[in-house]
Amino acid sequence: MPPLVLLTVHAHPDDESSKGAGTVARYRAEGVRTVLVTCTGGEAGDILNPAMDRPEVKERIAEVRRDELERAAAIIGYDEVVWLGYRDSGMPGTPANEDPRCFARAPLDEAVGRLVTVMRRTRPHVVVTYPTGQRGYPHPDHLRVNEISELAFDAAGDPERFPWAGPPWQARKLYYVTWSVKRMQLTHDTFLSLGLESPFSEERLQGMRDALARDDGAPRTRVDIRGYAHVQREALLAHATQVDPASPHWFGLPPEVADELYPYDDYVLARDLVGQGGPEDDLFAGIAPSEAMSGRS
Repeated sequence: MPPLVLLTVHAHPDDESSKGAGTVARYRAEGVRTVLVTCTGGEAGDILNPAMDRPEVKERIAEVRRDELERAAAIIGYDEVVWLGYRDSGMPGTPANEDPRCFARAPLDEAVGRLVTVMRRTRPHVVVTYPTGQRGYPHPDHLRVNEISELAFDAAGDPERFPWAGPPWQARKLYYVTWSVKRMQLTHDTFLSLGLESPFSEERLQGMRDALARDDGAPRTRVDIRGYAHVQREALLAHATQVDPASPHWFGLPPEVADELYPYDDYVLARDLVGQGGPEDDLFAGIAPSEAMSGRS
């Protein structure tokens, strides 16, 4: 019997490490096949580590970031990395955002078709993507990731859509990866209890609480990543241009404290063709490999 398959869709190199890395590592260890789709090369990203802010790095930033992602993906345990082939869109008003090759300016059907092709070939049971809106960080590439993932989730199972992209395959669930306000609050409180300055301002924490209230409640799926929480830290360090190893946000707490503080990844169940419903602790709840649909009639 073929294995269960988890496919995650991310915007830039390093997003796969900051969002859900422990989940992927856990499922990979349990025998799930794991596939990463990275939509852009991250060419427009700033170099955030002073030690890497050098001319020879800037000149070949696309190649450097590609190498960083390959190392991070190996640490996390991805079986396959797929590059969707677009340029980083940068933020609105920047030259990168005006580049016709960028992800945000790509024809929508073209980008959806590329992702459908990946879905039909890799046959995922579960797809993880970004939520709609993303008020806290509305990067054009993150918004486009959500848009094409939602459309491709349906189109991949429809034999009349993108007939050139391979035999139809319908994933069973679509999840949004999300930041946990509880994790942020616990982290903030722990910094203070240890006599350290918290990287989270009260204003930021309140903004997260307000956003959660507007979005009607807490995440509905919580995956236990005990034994795998350290993977995020190690994978982030592989992105040497993007992550300063002295960053208090990522590395300010002692590792043994950080790993046990909130050993969960949180998700919102956005689409459910299984009918599982209710709070979950497993992205594959209610799914067996033999139950995956090959398409829709």
